[in-house]
Amino acid sequence: MRIEVNGTPRDIAATTLEAALAELGWAEARVATALNGDFVPSSARAAQMLREGDRVEVLAPMQGG
Repeated sequence: MRIEVNGTPRDIAATTLEAALAELGWAEARVATALNGDFVPSSARAAQMLREGDRVEVLAPMQGG
């Protein structure tokens, strides 16, 4: 299916947010996620189903001041 990840269209086979993160190389990363503008906690990613055209944002924490 085609979704948008951080503003870039991507074709993925995954059907859940957790599986999509793994497919896209973020399986072990500590990141924050949003689906269609709504925050998705890491504990909910395995149950969060994806649909064609969904918008996923993946944000890594930044350090500094």
